[in-house]
Amino acid sequence: EQGSRGAEENSNSKIPNTGTYHALYPRSWFVYENVFQTQLTCEQFSPIWAGCYQESSYPVAIFEWTAHNPTDTPITLSIMLTWQNMVGWFTNAIQDPKVQVRDDGSPVYEYQPRWGNSTGNYNQWIVDNFRVGCLLDRVRIGDDIQEGEGQLCFATVTNPSMEVFYHCRWNPCGDGSEVWDTFATDGSLVDCQDETPAEPGEQIAGAIAIRFTIRPGRTRKIPFILAWDFPITEFASGVNYYRRYTDFFGRTGNHAWSVIRTALKHSELWQEQIASWQEPILKREDLPNWFKMALFNELYLLSGGGTIWSAADERDPIGQFGVLESMDYRWYESLDVRLYGSFPLARLWPRLDKGILEAFARAIPTNDETPRIIGYNQGSAIRKAADATPHDLGAANEHPWEKTNYTSYQDCNQWKDLSCDFVLQVYRDFVLTGSKDIEFLWECWSAIVKTLAYLKTFDKDGDGIPENSGAPDQTFDDWQLKGISAYCGGLWLAALEAAIAIAEILLNHYPPTSELVEAPEPESIEDTLNQYRQWLEQAKPIYQEKLWNGQYYRLDSESGSDVVMADQLCGQFYAQLLGLPDIVPLECTKSTLRTVYNACFLKFHDAQLGAANGVKPDGTPEKPDATHPLEVWTGINFGLAAFLIQLGMKDEALRMVEAVVQQVYQNGLQFRTPEAITAVGTFRASHYLRAMGIWAVYLVLDPTFNCRTMDCRE
Repeated sequence: EQGSRGAEENSNSKIPNTGTYHALYPRSWFVYENVFQTQLTCEQFSPIWAGCYQESSYPVAIFEWTAHNPTDTPITLSIMLTWQNMVGWFTNAIQDPKVQVRDDGSPVYEYQPRWGNSTGNYNQWIVDNFRVGCLLDRVRIGDDIQEGEGQLCFATVTNPSMEVFYHCRWNPCGDGSEVWDTFATDGSLVDCQDETPAEPGEQIAGAIAIRFTIRPGRTRKIPFILAWDFPITEFASGVNYYRRYTDFFGRTGNHAWSVIRTALKHSELWQEQIASWQEPILKREDLPNWFKMALFNELYLLSGGGTIWSAADERDPIGQFGVLESMDYRWYESLDVRLYGSFPLARLWPRLDKGILEAFARAIPTNDETPRIIGYNQGSAIRKAADATPHDLGAANEHPWEKTNYTSYQDCNQWKDLSCDFVLQVYRDFVLTGSKDIEFLWECWSAIVKTLAYLKTFDKDGDGIPENSGAPDQTFDDWQLKGISAYCGGLWLAALEAAIAIAEILLNHYPPTSELVEAPEPESIEDTLNQYRQWLEQAKPIYQEKLWNGQYYRLDSESGSDVVMADQLCGQFYAQLLGLPDIVPLECTKSTLRTVYNACFLKFHDAQLGAANGVKPDGTPEKPDATHPLEVWTGINFGLAAFLIQLGMKDEALRMVEAVVQQVYQNGLQFRTPEAITAVGTFRASHYLRAMGIWAVYLVLDPTFNCRTMDCRE
């Protein structure tokens, strides 16, 4: 909680507007208006910027207050920061959480934080030269630190022109009079220093106040720093990982003050780094302000609730990273979702993204025959088939990265898009990082060969394209596709092209330079390459023959549906983005994109919501009670918009993106962007990973990125 007061405060007046909030992740600021004579702004930020693999992991937030006196008389101002001692709260009180199945058939696990468990917590006043702060700690029972143990700390700086006041032990469950009475009177606190540990049921908090006078026309900056040091993440009982920042601050859980000192020393440099990253985008006059705003703010999920970044080791030199699919679907790095949602990580922190894909590569050969109930139809299936690409990298109540395929709403071993998603993301990261990281391709090659061979087993009629089974077996997991589908079939063709490109690169750079890579003989790669070429040569004309209806691609080859699927040519989007050969003729791509834009966006609720996943050519639903087809998926819209821009429809693309952004930011959904928005005003799956796909839009608008562009407008 942060408060501020000034001698000029008028508590009796009714003020309609007290200020304006601004946000451009990882920073935000509030400009006070109609409250004080002082011009007052509080900017808050954390040291997160593109390409930074050290400071971006730091557990710290800086609150920088800027006060300017525009009057001709001195003004005295006092700023107070308070924080409750929450040490010990952030761990699961349920030691062995049982996996439950919700009404919709999806898995969930119990998490019961030790909220309010403050017994033994104590607060300590620290004076360290010009630094002063309140350290929030807890009496520890043993030497080995556990999850939830550690420190919080908040601090500021002082000098002879400022007065410092503090209260290190007040009751945050009361009326606040312990700190407010003196602060409201003259901006002071009682200077209480009391390190008595909290009794059972007792809560304690600390407070700091800085009082200073600003001369006429002068400006002052006052920093407050909040830091925390909780080094352990525990997944299943006994499965412990150190957090990434412990590589730089130690692992004993008593380094919060070291983080404070580092922040006070380097915060100005951090601000400059953030600004130098953001300014080139913010200065672009060809991008509307609403787009630039959403572009940065949709990155919030990278450090939001549930995200994990582990300490480095020999295998993972910058640690392992994972973002939850959403707060409702709490498993890490769902591969189908990150097909669009991982664009910012691939573009801004590519080493993290490659690490995630290497984790998938390691998981592909594994086998787990544990039977599970499938929520969609109450059938039974094994957890993970050998060589199948897993849907996700696991959940926090088990052992992520080691136990994959947590979700059991569908049998993901049957999905027809995951193998292709993996191959395309591997080649994408290679291309986006300059087409130089051959070792990354070697790391993933064996898994590519295994998983494409696995997916090919679903080609029951031998025509070169795996068929969808009629059960929901792809990312639209409430939507049945039958036979060859435009979505999965197109991804298959694009994945084959990517795999061909990778094989050719590896042959041209044989043998690998790293001794750690077990490379197959070049003859084996040649055989695989020839097989992929044969599959592709066989499949491309079949795809065109069975699905093209003269205007767009049919949903699939067997259902007889005339639905226009918004994301039907995702495979062509990826092929075009990565400079691969087109999987369908150019004129068909143009016609399809125009049809999708007209039917799914313009004719769907007057273009107010975004593009629906799938409607009839006149914009009406095929089935009025359908779920996924009639939802507007934020990330799918962003991916589709990037595709439109590739085809020369920038204005149309930005109109569609703006409709989605307005739905989010004008309806209270900012910083909890949902997966889906409906025409009846509901939404689903907040904090959704795929929404970061807005960075795919920026990628194709980036003049430094050399992608193929065409014009599909009449």
